[in-house]
Amino acid sequence: MIALLVVACEVAFWVLLAAGLALRYVARKPKLGAAVLLCEPLLEVVLLVVTAIDLKNGAEPDWKHGLAAVYIGFTVGLGHHTIKKVDAWVAHRWFGGPPPVKPPKYGTARAIHEWRTAARWILAAVVALALLQVAVWYVGPDGAISTLRSWQQKMGLVIGINLIIAGSYTFFPKQASGNEVPDREPADRL
Repeated sequence: MIALLVVACEVAFWVLLAAGLALRYVARKPKLGAAVLLCEPLLEVVLLVVTAIDLKNGAEPDWKHGLAAVYIGFTVGLGHHTIKKVDAWVAHRWFGGPPPVKPPKYGTARAIHEWRTAARWILAAVVALALLQVAVWYVGPDGAISTLRSWQQKMGLVIGINLIIAGSYTFFPKQASGNEVPDREPADRL
């Protein structure tokens, strides 16, 4: 049931996003569109509550419970940025908005962009780690917590990979070739 709920939450995320953007641009009701987009966090609350109830009712923690924690973490860390990017793309593609700002390609601006991207992914992994740890405490040391610990290790890997990627752009910055003009655009914001 938890795995199906995670899939349903993901589908509902994109449906709410499409509905919010349709209300904003097609129906020209930006406040109503924003209200629909603000319903997105309710999906995570529902998933969290159902997962906690499932564990409270004696379900053995398995990969599905870990997946629920990871999904919530990634929605917290990446959801807002995803909504902003899709909004900018829709506004440009179909409603005459300015083109979305492209990330810088070179130098310090690119390194800053990569650190901000890493920060979003690390936030997602840290939220997932915290939820997984709460689940471990909730189940207790006598429960089968190995799958939850396995998910925690994967989140540690996500953090490490993002630190390596962002660090590589800091210590080995990509430089513009001789005939290219380096970007002067500021790095994007969180």
